[in-house]
Amino acid sequence: MKINYKFKNTNLLAQALTHSSLSSDNHKNYERLEFLGDRVLGVAVASLLYSAFPNEPEGNLSQRFTALVNKDMVSTVALKLELNKSMHVLGEEIRTNENVLCDVCEAIIGAVFIDGGIDAAINFVNENWSSLIHKNVAPPKDAKTTLQEFSHVKNLGMPLYQLVKREGLEHEPHFYISVSLSGIDPIIGEGKNKKLAEFDAAKQMLKRIGFNE
Repeated sequence: MKINYKFKNTNLLAQALTHSSLSSDNHKNYERLEFLGDRVLGVAVASLLYSAFPNEPEGNLSQRFTALVNKDMVSTVALKLELNKSMHVLGEEIRTNENVLCDVCEAIIGAVFIDGGIDAAINFVNENWSSLIHKNVAPPKDAKTTLQEFSHVKNLGMPLYQLVKREGLEHEPHFYISVSLSGIDPIIGEGKNKKLAEFDAAKQMLKRIGFNE
């Protein structure tokens, strides 16, 4: 594990790395820490973007933000930190689950926040996300925008998004949203909020209809 932070309370680190398959106790698995870390990550990345791109409008900052806190990016950071090798899980296949990797990474951020305070947590995010912010000079197009443009070129009509179901606790919901195009079976995306679930569905639909970045 390549975390550049030394915990004063090592129990927090152990909790952040423990999957619910090993312990259903909310004070022994990562779920509560992930809830906190998700919010801290959002504030830290938003602050980074606000400082890094002082002349960009809100829309561009939002696109950059979404690209930096989505499941793909956070799970990539988790692998870079080798969190998968240190996770406490019941089954080895869990170590490669993208959703779990994302959650564990956010739980680590939450644990750092509790252990060292907001400055330590923001420093942790800055260290692991700063280089990602500057990889693209232009703000990335989100998957929904790309799908709308590509489906128009292919004469597939406007994408239609529909809420399939919502699961989870009130403070920690999980959404499933479908997207459909003319003549193509719907595909379902998921995420911690409706916007992320729509992006996930759009991303999957792009693959299905043959879009290549």
